[in-house]
Amino acid sequence: MKKILAILLLAPFLACAAEEGGNVDPAPINLHDKVSLQRGAAIFVNNCLNCHSAGNMRYGRLQDLGLTEDQIRKNLIFTEAKVGDTMTATMDPKIAQAAFGVVPPDLSLVGRSRSPDWLYTYLRSFYRDPNSKTGWNNTLFPNVAMPNVLWHYQGQQVLQVTSRMDPESGDKIETRKLVLDEPGTLDRMQYDRYVADLVNYLAWMAEPAQVARKSWGIVVMFFLALFFVLAWLLKHEYWKDVR
Repeated sequence: MKKILAILLLAPFLACAAEEGGNVDPAPINLHDKVSLQRGAAIFVNNCLNCHSAGNMRYGRLQDLGLTEDQIRKNLIFTEAKVGDTMTATMDPKIAQAAFGVVPPDLSLVGRSRSPDWLYTYLRSFYRDPNSKTGWNNTLFPNVAMPNVLWHYQGQQVLQVTSRMDPESGDKIETRKLVLDEPGTLDRMQYDRYVADLVNYLAWMAEPAQVARKSWGIVVMFFLALFFVLAWLLKHEYWKDVR
């Protein structure tokens, strides 16, 4: 029974490790950084919302990031949508199906279904592949249908594969490395920051109330700790004369 309980407790961590394989980079996100979240929202509507929807998110919820309705309407809505509407992709799903072979998934909860670390690594792992349908591939998600929509900023990477023979075992060891072939408009550090802002927003969009929820959780824990002390003192006072 103890072994079964241990397996059940460790299962989520083992599943996460199996999914990410230890090959992801930590995402430098901060859900309290509203400036970063505002930049990420702008990146999302300018690059992702063309193909992907966010059906669980309304434009009006962006006011939680410190934006006004007027700012949202002027800077983040490029269709006939209203501030109270949900974020819907501009591309027709049938056209997307024909272009990519699949309908681009809704990204409302991608920050939870995929960890921020996974998203951060994925968006930096595209490379040119003439054998793929879109001309792009990804080392973290091989044969992905999505092209690198941010290549103008990142530039074009190529996959450099080198092989060597292990002198002891005689086994062939293959090394795969992404190399920047053509630079983009941003250097590497700038692009990493650009992607981090986008991932920061995706993590926030998956659960906009999580910052408040965690803050209230801390308050509740302090309250319970204080209540425990008061209850213990009350119990001690009530039973002090009882032998």
